[in-house]
Amino acid sequence: MTTNTVVTNKPQQSISRNKLLGVAGVGWLFDAMDVGILSFVIAALAAEWGLSPSQSGWIGSVNSIGMAVGALFFGVFADKVGRKQIFMWTLVLFSIASGLSAFTTTLTAFLILRFLVGMGLGGELPVASTLVSESVAAKERGRVVVLLESFWAAGWLIAALISYFVIPTWGWRVALILTALPAFYAIYLRWHLPDSPQFTVKEESKKRSIGQNMKEVWSKKYARSTFMLWLLWFTVVFSYYGMFLWLPSVMVGKGFDMITSFKYVLIMTLAQLPGYFTAAWFIEKFGRKFVLVSYLIGTAGSAFVFGNADTLAVLLISGMFLSFFNLGAWGALYAYTPEQYPAIIRGTGAGMAAAVGRIGGIFGPLLVGFLLTAGYDIGFIFAIFCGAIIIGVVGVIFLGRETKQLELE
Repeated sequence: MTTNTVVTNKPQQSISRNKLLGVAGVGWLFDAMDVGILSFVIAALAAEWGLSPSQSGWIGSVNSIGMAVGALFFGVFADKVGRKQIFMWTLVLFSIASGLSAFTTTLTAFLILRFLVGMGLGGELPVASTLVSESVAAKERGRVVVLLESFWAAGWLIAALISYFVIPTWGWRVALILTALPAFYAIYLRWHLPDSPQFTVKEESKKRSIGQNMKEVWSKKYARSTFMLWLLWFTVVFSYYGMFLWLPSVMVGKGFDMITSFKYVLIMTLAQLPGYFTAAWFIEKFGRKFVLVSYLIGTAGSAFVFGNADTLAVLLISGMFLSFFNLGAWGALYAYTPEQYPAIIRGTGAGMAAAVGRIGGIFGPLLVGFLLTAGYDIGFIFAIFCGAIIIGVVGVIFLGRETKQLELE
């Protein structure tokens, strides 16, 4: 195998690691703001529009439906037209749809726009991690991709701050506008971003059909990695969206008012940043599998305790550990996924895995809404997510290969 890191003999195609991380990270931050604020908006909409738990669950699920479609559609086209073009298109779609959703007056219109928001977001995330992983040296690739993911925690933190200070006073519409407008600045930043140096030298990829690429993802050489990734993505996304989109609502259900619930979720969100930073350090020291397995086991344990917490102290501490471990695992997942494939099918492979994961994201919020309506308690529901995460852990242990500092094809 050969290495294709940052191209230095073509100035128009080169970019410093820090600048690449910053430009990609700013867009990632605004994406996280939107997804993060959605969990608070769901709680506000339920009160304002009188939504049932099932209807509230559909808001989170339609977002994931859009993400599944976007991850597959934009992922396969990233191997045809380049990472940068898809990076731009997805952010434009995301920004416009997110802004328009602030002006909806019916649940149907809101759901349609959230589908489009999800398409943009679902397409951007795997393509962004692919672009960054292809543009840095093998010895620091995992750490840089995890640091890219850490912008997600910053976005969630800003979303929690906006929700706590803005929604109770000015409403959810203003909050959505505040998250959508800055995303246009990220579009400006990306205008001069070079494409992946690995993609620019892979002229063969432009001659291949989408069908060829999708078929090769399941060829004998990559089938084991593909199965492992699909299983891992499904269980992680299923549990993440089932738990985190419902966090404010769960707090309300445990007897706290909306403002107090938002404050406690904000406190839990703070733990995401050290989760990312520790994962970024461990991933190059101990490897991808170590971080995924250990942080997912930590997530499962925290989820079980959180669901059965009967005091405020236990609720907050377990919620902080849940944020710490889960988001650290996410960082490792985004670093690990593109490393399973060569450049010629990397966008397709990462996009297909993310799309399968988003299917899990559809069922997670719906399951919570259905079970709450049926009378099941939060402890039982979070135990289901705990079990799902353990299945993903088993898949990584027995099917995953270590890719630490492996040179990319």
